[in-house]
Amino acid sequence: MDPYVPYFIKSSLAWLAGGISLGVAMAIHPEWVIYRPAHMHMNLLGFVTMMIFGVGYQLLPRLGGSALRWRWMPLFHLWIGNIGLALMVIGFLVRPSIQGAGQMTLAVGGVSAATGALSFVINIWRTLDLGAARRAAMLQGRPMPTINQD
Repeated sequence: MDPYVPYFIKSSLAWLAGGISLGVAMAIHPEWVIYRPAHMHMNLLGFVTMMIFGVGYQLLPRLGGSALRWRWMPLFHLWIGNIGLALMVIGFLVRPSIQGAGQMTLAVGGVSAATGALSFVINIWRTLDLGAARRAAMLQGRPMPTINQD
């Protein structure tokens, strides 16, 4: 298993624990329903997508027949994605009482989380392209393209 995969899975589980905790708190204090967007983002963007990213980084390069195109990018993705999500959750929690600061924090967090997700898309896309080129070269009896890990 690649070393960053457990980090994605563990961050996913941490977000699930946080989302569940906030959901229980909202059940106990119904007036906290104003924090529902934070609860939803913790569960969906935190738990679900971080788990998908972790499993995707583990399986998709192998299914595509090539090593990950840029091996440094998953750690960038992990950090920028989790920091962005944390900022989004803070923004959702602060926004009901401090509108301007909450909205700005939410916006910065959203851009950061989206940057992480797009790095996943680009890296996996290029990895699958490389795998397809390797398969085509094998079928035609040419030397297989190598990975430039820049």
